[in-house]
Order: sequence, then structure tokens, then C-alpha cells
Amino acid sequence: MPFKGILYNPEQRKNASILICPPYDVISTELQQKLYDSSPFNAIRLELPLEVDPYAAAALRLSEWLQSGELQHDPVPAIYPYFQTFEDSEGKSHTRCGFFAAMRLHDFAEKKVLPHEKTLSGPKADRLNLFRKTGTNISSIFGLYADEGKTVDHLMKSFTDNHEPIVDAVFQGVKNRMWRMTDPELLGQFQESLRQRPVYIADGHHRYETGVNYRNERAAANPSHTGHEPYNFILVYLANIYDEGLLIFPIHRLVHSLERFDASLLKRQLEEFFAVTELQDRASLKLFLEHDSSNYAYGVVTSDSVFGISLKVDPHPLLDPSRPAALQQLGLVLLHDLVLGRLLGISQEAMAKQSNLLYVKDDKDVFDAVASGTVQVGFVVKPTTVEQVLSVSETGEVMPQKSTFFYPKIMTGLLFNPLD
Repeated sequence: MPFKGILYNPEQRKNASILICPPYDVISTELQQKLYDSSPFNAIRLELPLEVDPYAAAALRLSEWLQSGELQHDPVPAIYPYFQTFEDSEGKSHTRCGFFAAMRLHDFAEKKVLPHEKTLSGPKADRLNLFRKTGTNISSIFGLYADEGKTVDHLMKSFTDNHEPIVDAVFQGVKNRMWRMTDPELLGQFQESLRQRPVYIADGHHRYETGVNYRNERAAANPSHTGHEPYNFILVYLANIYDEGLLIFPIHRLVHSLERFDASLLKRQLEEFFAVTELQDRASLKLFLEHDSSNYAYGVVTSDSVFGISLKVDPHPLLDPSRPAALQQLGLVLLHDLVLGRLLGISQEAMAKQSNLLYVKDDKDVFDAVASGTVQVGFVVKPTTVEQVLSVSETGEVMPQKSTFFYPKIMTGLLFNPLD
């Protein structure tokens, strides 16, 4: 639904490139300091403050910026189209089109909002403290919906073609443009088109569950609770799964610190289950994965060899039969169960704690890490598809850790959502 967002004032928005930041969970200590140094008003100071009590610091700062006029409440409800233009690893340009809105919070059991990842207690406690202190959604979750007719996409395209964006910022090579739509008739068309469509969480599972917990807290403490208060909603960026600019990048696996690792033994073990193709380098591995249509094809990089593997046996005896078919068809499930678990002996607990496992988003980092000797073997994987995300979400199950990387991240600081 439309909402009255909190935005930087028009003068500040002229320099929005030094105001925005990524979401908290992908910000390194180095980037945190760099963002702090970029502007005294960068959104990092709300999203991930450096102070000893970050939550109190964020709340005080938010209040001060509103009082001084650096931030302003939008006077009328709006929906905010948000387009990100970026290049993939091959240098091809893409534009992902979506919009910010306030979305009603639902328990997952209601099947109106569906997850695909497990959550951890630590990040949820952290974000809940931020919700409580600021009474504001500082950063958005990222949701997907399915509309093959692209009703909203056409409405947005028509609007953005005829209006100037209110934010035009570049961050780490990604162009971020946001518009403001307030026409009641247009907003009504948006709502009507999306009213009965489920939302699949692409990114921000911790923030979404925190939103539900915060709503429950506020409702329990409010004897006049109606279900229409702002805390019943959460800031969401929504994109259509049929949008051509919606890309998922793979997340590769690096294995380290195994007590007894033997690369030649691993290769012999893999040959029992996989057809093994000797390869020369990173480029030939890329071609191998592009041309092998199997869900169960991977690249393997060790200190003295590169090879591609493709499952040559029936996968079903190798997989937990209690898992839904949608999960069994995921390449990462077989990789985790058979290769990492059974052949290399890495437990589920060790995977979760990253005791023997690291994750990287660029296959170049796999080759570099193996060459440096910091890891024992790297596995290059194919990207999870949007269809697979939706299929798993609909089963009520979750994917293995680090299954999806939706690129680019939704930026924080374009707008905020007040919950009071």
C-alpha cells in the first residue's frame, strides 16, 4: 500500500550518492568507516552506527535529522518506483525495475508471504533493537511477486518515462533512480493488480521476521489495536519475477581446515558418481557449466587441477527422500549432502558455523583462494533460478545456506518507513 515515507530533503538528495549505503548484513568494517567518512548524513549512521550503543545513537540521530530538516516526512501517501541499472560480469547492462511500498505483515503460516532461507537469532535480536529504538524501518526487505501480464511494470514504465526521478545516485557502479507516485487512481491500479498475489522473500528474511515480532509486541501493548496501525506493515521493495533485469548470481563454496584432505582421493571418490571432465582454466570451466544442462553439474578447483563434474547416476538414492521434489532438484542440495557431507565429512553444524566452509560470489575468488593456499578445494556452482526459489518457497521448506545472491542489493537511505 502507499505510505508517507521519510526522505532526505531535496537539497540533500542532489548528492544522494554519498547518502545511501547497502543493507547492514553486507557491510564490512572497512566499508562502514568509509561510508561514515563520506557524509555526516550518510544512512550508515542509522543502519549500522559505530557508537557503543548503536540503537540509541540511531534513534537520536533520526530525531535530530527530522528536527533540523535534513529528513522530511512525505505529506501524502506514495509508492516509489525504484530502478537499478548495472552491468553483469560480462559487461552487459541490465535494469531491474521495482518499487517501494508498505506491505502488511503476515505470519508465514498464512502463506501470503513465503520465505526460502533459514534465519538466525542474532541478526533478529539486533534488528529488533533497532526497530524498538527508532520506531522506523531503516532498510527495506526485497520481495518478489508473479505477474506474467506485467500490469504494474507497464504502469511504472509509463510513469517513469514522463517524470524525473527524485533520487539519482550511483553507488559502486550501480545507478539507483527513485520516483514518487501520488496519483490516487494510479496507486489504486497498483494495489488492485497486486492484491491477491503472494510475495516471496528474496532478501531480508531476518528483517521480515523482526517486523512480525515487532508488530506482535506493539499489538500486545496496545489495548486499542485495530490492525491498521503503521507497525502492522513493513517497508518492502517489490519486483516482478518476469522482469528481465531480475538476476540471481551464484555463491560458490570454499573448503578449508579439513584435517585430512587429499585432492587425488576426492577426485577418485567423485568419479564414482560423476562424469569428470579435465579443464584448463577458469574460462573453460565457465563454458563447461554453461553448456551442461544438468542441475547437478559443478566446477572443482584444487591446487593442481581444474575439472568439471556432472552427475552420471540416479540422484534419488543420494538424497533424503523426505525432502520435497523442489529441494531435491537443487544442485546445492546434492553438493551439500553428497560431496561436502558424505565425501568430505563436513557436518551440517560445521557448514552452518562455517568451520570448514566459506562463501564467495565471484568465481575468480575461488581460483585466487585455492592458488594462495588458504583453502583446500573450491566448488564453482550454477546460479539458483527464480523459478527454483518460488518452487521451494511454496513447499514451506528452506534452501541450503547461501543459496541465492540477488544482485544488486537494495540500497538503504533512499527513504525510510515510520512505524508510529
